[in-house]
Amino acid sequence: MSTAAEITWTPQDSKSELNPLFENAPFALAQCQRAGNIVALNSALEQMLGDSSGIARFGDLIPPEGRADAERLLAELFARQRDSFQIDSRTTGTNSRPVRWTAWRVAGTNGNFDSALVMAEDALRNHEAEQRLRQAERLEAVGRLAGGVAHDFNNLLTGVLLYCDLLMAHLEPCHRVRKYAEEIRKAGMQATGLVRQLLAVARPTNSEPRLLSLNEIADGMRNLLVRLIGENIELKFQLDRNLGLIKMDPTQCQQILLNLVLNARDAMPGGGQITVETSNCKVQVLTEMKPAISTAASLPCALFVVADNGSGMDEATRTHLFEAFFTTKVSKGTGLGLATVHDIVTTNGGLIHVESAPARGTRVSVLLPLVPEAVLSSKEIQSFHPETNRGVLIPKGNQEEE
Repeated sequence: MSTAAEITWTPQDSKSELNPLFENAPFALAQCQRAGNIVALNSALEQMLGDSSGIARFGDLIPPEGRADAERLLAELFARQRDSFQIDSRTTGTNSRPVRWTAWRVAGTNGNFDSALVMAEDALRNHEAEQRLRQAERLEAVGRLAGGVAHDFNNLLTGVLLYCDLLMAHLEPCHRVRKYAEEIRKAGMQATGLVRQLLAVARPTNSEPRLLSLNEIADGMRNLLVRLIGENIELKFQLDRNLGLIKMDPTQCQQILLNLVLNARDAMPGGGQITVETSNCKVQVLTEMKPAISTAASLPCALFVVADNGSGMDEATRTHLFEAFFTTKVSKGTGLGLATVHDIVTTNGGLIHVESAPARGTRVSVLLPLVPEAVLSSKEIQSFHPETNRGVLIPKGNQEEE
């Protein structure tokens, strides 16, 4: 592959094969000559600048306070004192914004390196991505710290429970102090459960998948979730006690529920209600053939739903939900929660579907395949298109008998 220094190209030459690449490149590009004269700007750079009518020299791209340094670096570039250089500044057009300029030499048709390409990158966007990455690293460090504290606290709780048991062993069942010791032990056991859940999230292990019920996960995390969401949010559970079994790593299930509930919490800063639901269902893959629903094979699944009555999302936001580092939370959040959930669900052969609208809350449905031997019953059909991962609930009364 040729390097940038080996490219032979003159933008004015309409027959050049690289002209369309220059003009249609998704990057903001300019070409300048040895004297610093700008001979070409592509559409992306013109759009970034807003008004490029006054741009004649390379220095015109740089604000006055940094222009001298920019022209000095360009002179060193053509003098072969450097192969490239970068400058952080702002654009000088009507759309002033922080940018990073990168320049390097290219060969002209005469073989001489008498031209340079200059590329502009949106420094604000790069800065936001770097900030999110640093925040993710900080959260990882906090997770490690929390895991260490939880481990030490668990050792302290072991001592508390031991001495509580010794105390109860010397108290008669009818002793008036015994009930206080029993309450202490009960609180200690609840604290042990919370620590165990915290360790499972902060220090996930590579445990083998096992048969489990989503009800088991929801019931086990109930106390932890109540403490995390705060007093101004009501947490309701609607669990199907006839729910079938799935085969999955319990820690991954905990991560799914934890991330979805925390996302719902953040969508309701003024308070509200979060509902966690489970039920048996069947998935039918929609095809382009008609009629799709009546002919497609169905797959028994466990349906895991987290719904809230928060602020909701518009369509533009929903299209980016599962992208890493995408977040609508100002000054907080890494944008990794839903991306992690999506990765876990799809890795385990499941589907995830989000229904939301502004001021109408959000409903996230996670479908995970049931173990064939564990299929119990199905109350409804869930239809999804494999490409869009979207679907609607179809009442059982509207489906044909299999």
